[in-house]
Amino acid sequence: MATGTAAGTAEVGDELPPLRIEVSRTLIVAGAVATRDYQDVHHDAEAARAKGSPDIFMNILTTNGLVGRYMAECFGVGVVLRSVRIRLGVPSYPGDELVLTGRVTAVEGDVVSVEVTGTNSLGSHVTGAVTAAMPGPVLGEEGGGVR
Repeated sequence: MATGTAAGTAEVGDELPPLRIEVSRTLIVAGAVATRDYQDVHHDAEAARAKGSPDIFMNILTTNGLVGRYMAECFGVGVVLRSVRIRLGVPSYPGDELVLTGRVTAVEGDVVSVEVTGTNSLGSHVTGAVTAAMPGPVLGEEGGGVR
């Protein structure tokens, strides 16, 4: 995946490169623990099955973090997420692949808006919209500092 596209070079309608993520048990459990989501359906397969799910599944906060990672992969690690609005669809289970894609919907100076979709073998896992600002010059460079 190409990384670090500048907002200034992005144009409305641009399709961003896909990010493929293997959904492992470790990713699901670590994401749940990192976000303090201790619901048993995110770490205990037997409990998940007892509640009607075939296995543990990814929580929304992990999905939200992966959407942020997608933006960093596309626009660089200094990207600042201004707004993230997502909606979950089908679950993401261990052993599946989540594919995130995006399309630029607006560009204003150093601010870019992207429509993001994440799909897996069951269909649409996440849809949403992200608005992000590109970082300015770094400290030590002319005009550098925090914006």
